[in-house]
Amino acid sequence: MKAFVLNEPGPADNLKMQDVDKPSPKRGEVLVKVRAVSINPVDTKVREGKGLYEKMKDTPPVIVGWDISGEVVAVGEGVEYFKEGDEVFGMVNFPGHGKAYAEYVAGPEKHLAHKPANIPHHEAAAATLAALTAWQVLVNEADIQPGQRVLIHAAAGGVGHYAVQIAKYFNANVIGTASPENHEFLRTMGANEEVDYHKYDVADVVMNADIVLDSLGEENTRKSLACLKDGGKIISILGGATEAVQAEAKKRNIEAKNYLVHSSGEDQAKLADMMRDERLRSHVSHVFNFEDMAKAHKQVETRKTNGKVVVTVATD
Repeated sequence: MKAFVLNEPGPADNLKMQDVDKPSPKRGEVLVKVRAVSINPVDTKVREGKGLYEKMKDTPPVIVGWDISGEVVAVGEGVEYFKEGDEVFGMVNFPGHGKAYAEYVAGPEKHLAHKPANIPHHEAAAATLAALTAWQVLVNEADIQPGQRVLIHAAAGGVGHYAVQIAKYFNANVIGTASPENHEFLRTMGANEEVDYHKYDVADVVMNADIVLDSLGEENTRKSLACLKDGGKIISILGGATEAVQAEAKKRNIEAKNYLVHSSGEDQAKLADMMRDERLRSHVSHVFNFEDMAKAHKQVETRKTNGKVVVTVATD
């Protein structure tokens, strides 16, 4: 089968399409013919040799990626929930070696969910790592409740645009930071308020928030403490809740923590239900062909993408 292999970390052009052995599903795994994959900032970091690369290089070939949507073509022993022909999607083996940039991917059935019939593969592939991050932070970690004020940084981005929709689904009051040209987009996603982070310091205009989802890092996490009410929660997906920030938060009775998404078919199924009911949608701003994987990485690296970047793998 064809796959993009990273023989040496570096720029996007280091991703090389090669012939590799098709995987066989182990016990509890399914083999998926991949129709689409989505590209995330973590993918580009691994490609550069950062983050999870150190772990992945020990199980060559290094094949980047975790987000897939496709069709089950074989099942391993003990598989209970899927059969050949089922359309599935999910984030496979994160944080680990997902090997998603390939024509076929073997992964645990517990990491996947049935793809809603009304959702095309490219939109399903998009709603995996980014959507799971938003769900797990807001629902599993922050225990979002109706009527709460929820501040979402970088709300027009991959995680952000899902977080806005999920918070709105729980009847929260949603505030999103974004450039002015993206404010109308945030409103279509369900935001109640938009903040131009170029013009304003968010700490000067947002107060008494119950929850903050930070995706920008330590400086932004620290500044955002001023946006929270007593007893509020701030969760950073970029390691912003350092020991110093946590100590400062504790003085104000604020809970500050970091969070790393993990594969979960159970959570993916909840997102699938929302998508099936059209309560959650993927905004895919760029779709690339499989052979243009490097171009997809370069687009993500601009850090100016609304929603998601997706690569189509198989269309037959």
